[in-house]
Amino acid sequence: MKDSNLKWVYLFTLALLWGSSFILIKKGLVGLSPLQLGAFRTVLAAIFLLIIGFNKIKFVKKKHWLWIIISGFIGSFFPTFLFAYAETEIDSAIAAILNSTVPLIAFVLGIFIFNTVFNKKQFIGVSIGLLGSVGLILSGANLNPDQNYWFAILPIIASTMYAFNANILKTYLEDLPALGIATASFLILLFPALGVLAFTGFFDTQFLAQEEVQTSLLYISVLAILGTALAKIIFNRLIQLSNAVFSTSVTYLIPVIALGWGIVDGEKFELIQLLAGFVILIGVYLANKKKKKKSLSN
Repeated sequence: MKDSNLKWVYLFTLALLWGSSFILIKKGLVGLSPLQLGAFRTVLAAIFLLIIGFNKIKFVKKKHWLWIIISGFIGSFFPTFLFAYAETEIDSAIAAILNSTVPLIAFVLGIFIFNTVFNKKQFIGVSIGLLGSVGLILSGANLNPDQNYWFAILPIIASTMYAFNANILKTYLEDLPALGIATASFLILLFPALGVLAFTGFFDTQFLAQEEVQTSLLYISVLAILGTALAKIIFNRLIQLSNAVFSTSVTYLIPVIALGWGIVDGEKFELIQLLAGFVILIGVYLANKKKKKKSLSN
């Protein structure tokens, strides 16, 4: 298959994998606590990445390790737990839509911390996106009064971490192979994740023998291997075949997949929430429009 066609296959595959992550988290929480879910997901992804990418760690130099550690914790470790805790109170589709604020937050951080130049249209885009996020949270709280929508803050915190991580990768780790970064990061994360599992009593044989737990472990195994490890590899390959603009357009597709899974699973979702999610995506588009033009001219 030609690269021009293959990149579309990768894009929609990536959207399917990442968009399905939120419903898998929801299913995993049936038998696991948020701490157990996040730690088991991290351990399994680390093992998988070490098997396929261990030889890439040799490219990581002494100067890189501090940023590798920081990137691992704010780009993978902490967000994994934050999303798991969030979905104990809010629907998976809502968490996915809030996750789409990553480009908006990255843009804001770029302005205030990394001195990024912006134009009026980008500022309008950020403002629209933030209004959409507030509207989504408020409408969700009205529709689901039994859910604690303060937990909607957790995906936004995770998205902020993702945004910081994107800047770290671009500024300090751009000269490393993407698989090497992921493998080295998860090598570091493997040990605290194992500690969390031990702390929560995960390795108790009676706990693991429960049918609910085994079913949840199956869901999280799929999430760890496909939605975490394999998705990282596909994303890296997608960037090689296309460009950063085309690759990050997966942001627009993830909430659509997650929303579909949420509806199938019986989650309450009304038109006002759909409109709020659409407003967020408009904001993301406008805030990144300058970036698009720059990339297309290169």
